[in-house]
Amino acid sequence: MALLQHKFIVNYEEQQAAFQDFLQNFKSSSTETEDALENLRLDGDGTSEEYDFMDDADDNANARRRGRAPRSKAKYMNMLQDVANRAKSQILVDLDDLQEYENSLDEDGTSLHLVSSIEKNANHYIEILSRAVDKILPAPDRDVTFKDDMVDFLISQRSTWNEAVRQQQEANVDDAPESLFPPELTRRYTLNFKPIEPSGSSSEKDSKAMAVRQVRGEHLGHLITIRGIATRVSDVKPSVLVNAYSCDRCGHEVFQPVTTKQFTPLVECTSPDCEANNAKGQLFLSTRASKFLPFQEIKIQEMADQVPVGHIPRQLTVHCHGAIVRLINPGDVIDVAGIFLPIPYTGFKAIKAGLLTDTYLEAQNVRQHKKAYGNMVLAPTTIRRMTELEQSGQLYEYLSRSIAPEIFGHLDVKKALLLQLIGGVTKEMGDGMRIRGDINVCLMGDPGVAKSQLLKYITKVAPRGVYTTGRGSSGVGLTAAVMRDPVTDEMVLEGGALVLADNGTCCIDEFDKMDDSDRTAIHEVMEQQTISISKAGITTTLNARTSILAAANPLYGRYNPRISPVENINLPAALLSRFDVLFLILDTPSRDADEELARHVTYVHINNVHPEPQGGGLIFSPNEVRQWVARARSFRPVVPKQVSDYVVGAYVRLRQQQKRDEAGNKTFTHTSARTLLGVLRLSQALARLRFAEEVITDDVDEALRLIEVSKASLYDDRRDRRGDHSASTKIFNLVRGMRESGAAATGEGRGELDMRRVRERVLAKGFTTQQLEACLNEYADLDIWQTAAEGTRLVFIEADDADMDDDDF
Repeated sequence: MALLQHKFIVNYEEQQAAFQDFLQNFKSSSTETEDALENLRLDGDGTSEEYDFMDDADDNANARRRGRAPRSKAKYMNMLQDVANRAKSQILVDLDDLQEYENSLDEDGTSLHLVSSIEKNANHYIEILSRAVDKILPAPDRDVTFKDDMVDFLISQRSTWNEAVRQQQEANVDDAPESLFPPELTRRYTLNFKPIEPSGSSSEKDSKAMAVRQVRGEHLGHLITIRGIATRVSDVKPSVLVNAYSCDRCGHEVFQPVTTKQFTPLVECTSPDCEANNAKGQLFLSTRASKFLPFQEIKIQEMADQVPVGHIPRQLTVHCHGAIVRLINPGDVIDVAGIFLPIPYTGFKAIKAGLLTDTYLEAQNVRQHKKAYGNMVLAPTTIRRMTELEQSGQLYEYLSRSIAPEIFGHLDVKKALLLQLIGGVTKEMGDGMRIRGDINVCLMGDPGVAKSQLLKYITKVAPRGVYTTGRGSSGVGLTAAVMRDPVTDEMVLEGGALVLADNGTCCIDEFDKMDDSDRTAIHEVMEQQTISISKAGITTTLNARTSILAAANPLYGRYNPRISPVENINLPAALLSRFDVLFLILDTPSRDADEELARHVTYVHINNVHPEPQGGGLIFSPNEVRQWVARARSFRPVVPKQVSDYVVGAYVRLRQQQKRDEAGNKTFTHTSARTLLGVLRLSQALARLRFAEEVITDDVDEALRLIEVSKASLYDDRRDRRGDHSASTKIFNLVRGMRESGAAATGEGRGELDMRRVRERVLAKGFTTQQLEACLNEYADLDIWQTAAEGTRLVFIEADDADMDDDDF
């Protein structure tokens, strides 16, 4: 009984001819726009001197004089010309272009289903499109050097030999053995597909990026897009595409295309000479004449928001060949478009696995979700808008409000987080010493002050943001684990959270719940920004150039005001000194503040958006904030000599303040040389935010104010109970904070402030000149301060008594 025969519903010859026509004649919409602009002449009477009709002729003559023809308007013919000239090695076929071409064919009543056929059987259509490319590939229009390409040498040698055969046997020209070259050997390109971009209104499930657990058996062979985070990236190794052998008897070359993961090498010669003489010539592998492709294996894992409750994230193996390698780094959030294929187990694994097979994704196109700051290209309109807002002087306030606008208050905390995103300038010394520029921030506070939400937002904004918790992370999970690579069977390092966040931000929640042994793994990262590994015969140092953003609760869950701050925090001094800013956020009852907070929270719950900021102002989206930060990070401000002297005086005053706090058992943090470096980093970040090349004293004042405000919750307890919220009291508290932090100090004494800077700071906070003058007069009558030097200095009268114990410092 004969098997039933089924006629193919697809005509591959017609489709290949359509592909050739598409590659030869397709013009993108951008190319057509350029043509229209070139043909557009703005002078109606033709008398303009801007354009000479001989210019085009001159351009074409110059192109011919340089040895190449003028560029074609066809998008893919230009691409093929670059491939022929060895300028490119990848042909990327955009299915959006093919869809546009197919729609133009459908108007004539011919439907070849080109796009749907590729999406359902992509692996086969790579070969069909490659054949179409081979037929229409143009000749190089410039001189190409062949000295480094063995394939060119083989082709020229074979052509010379064929010419000799033709002269001897003119009748058998068609039997010349040129056809022995497999097409895989002569192709100097890799062909990939770029999937159709889903439109905003598209509701098709297949056109959008899927999670790993949504991939089913029905997707085998299809071109699909999967979203995930890259967890492990192997080394780039050569993968054999065509094996070349030479016969020791007849001298023929024999080529063996390799299409599977494992293959059996040829042993006996299959040339016509050896077969005619029945001489089994032995083949020897010719490595130089073989062809290899770069190969890399990627492991991608589901995103945290794609994993159902109670499940573990699933993984998928991605194979990258050719131009796709080295595009993915560990920790990247990516959309990978590829062909979902099965791969059977071989060898002893096949015996163990039985009937099971493994699956993988043959990568075709990679799209980064969050580009690194250095890879962002800003549009001219965006730069113009940045310049306008920069001149307004309100950029610092607008951007800080844009950090998690759904969260009420915490303005100073948000400013510190904005400066952490921008970071300081990393210094490399001549002897190899490295001074970090990344800023580390710790948020210590009562439950319910939205610490975790702030961490989540920073993870979303940072290009390489990793979120983890203290209890859910071990020391190995934070640094690196030693594993055996299943591809090469070698011991390899798999980076943890800190390595995945290299050149980004690592957010660690529940920092106080970590074991001490796991927490010590962070010490080296926070200061040296490296991870030293010595295990399983691997001794190396990994880069972990990351900013640490930690959130922790006090020792007893809530802050206990009856004991000292050091006992409340309960973190070792070696760790606390590595944080540039340590915020203490206390949840103290206050009728006005609680009412505003409740109104804000209920508004967000009802409307699903944040309320408009009071007093107007702009709120930027996370993508816009990322663009601002990208431009700010391109500057490298320096500290001039006068600002350096100012920083030195401020540091000395900070050390004196710590000595007084220790005497009063009010020590919050340990002021050390790391504190001085923290002030410099914050100042450089503020200068970057101004798009400036130099740090000014106002930047240092703001950095000192942030460090002082970070512990202001300790002292605001008693002030809030008095219920005095007048403008004079607020201005007095602001000026006293400037005095305690050393901001606006003149350098002549701790109690003397520069009146000009005081006035600028007070007016920047929204107070009027009349309110400032009323406050100065009110507290001058109380003998708290007085003005001196014709109103240019503000001197605290009580400062002399406080400084009596500074002589022995």
